Amino acid sequence: MLGSGSSTLAMLELRHLRAGYGRAQVLFDLDLELRAGEVVVLAGRNGAGKSTTLKAIMGLVAPTSGEVRFQGRRIDRLEPFEIARLGLGYVPEERRIFADLSVAENLEVGRRPARPGVPAWTMERVFALFPNLAGMRERPGSRMSGGEQKMLAIARTLVGNPAAILLDEPSEGLAPVVVRQMAEALRSLKASGLSVLLCEQNPRFAGELADRVYRIEKGKVSTE
Repeated sequence: MLGSGSSTLAMLELRHLRAGYGRAQVLFDLDLELRAGEVVVLAGRNGAGKSTTLKAIMGLVAPTSGEVRFQGRRIDRLEPFEIARLGLGYVPEERRIFADLSVAENLEVGRRPARPGVPAWTMERVFALFPNLAGMRERPGSRMSGGEQKMLAIARTLVGNPAAILLDEPSEGLAPVVVRQMAEALRSLKASGLSVLLCEQNPRFAGELADRVYRIEKGKVSTE
């Protein structure tokens, strides 16, 4: 947990986390912390371990040692669906929307009841956050641009009413105008008080949003 001198609640904590794929170890004694209402950016080159960090938090990659705690509860031995039910949202870089379902149907799949003490997200609220989606409620996911699909993936996670959200490369591959729209939406998320852990290689995009930045090199935090 945070030291006794801090007054800010730790939403998410990683302590001495090790993880990888088979015999290939990617994370080496990784320590980081996301506090309530904070936007923290994981920066670093491709292959540094940023995406693996998010997957290890969500249980998609099994940690080999160390601890992951969410709202004080240890979650590194839980299944991904159990972690999601506790209120930790995850938007992978690949988006993974349901291509055959409409925008509204994708959102309906992700919807969960509001949680005490957490900003409540309804369909209308996410349409206000992402106005592009409001005019395409009946459009199938397969007929959306990459930027629109990424917005939908974030919106679908938000209607699950998470206490914190993990975002993997939200600006990757997007046109500059869509990057600006994404940055504006994430600023609104920050203003709402949602805790966000964000992997991002675009320094300008990250710098506009971050309260703190962890730079990861070769599976370790090099600077904070």
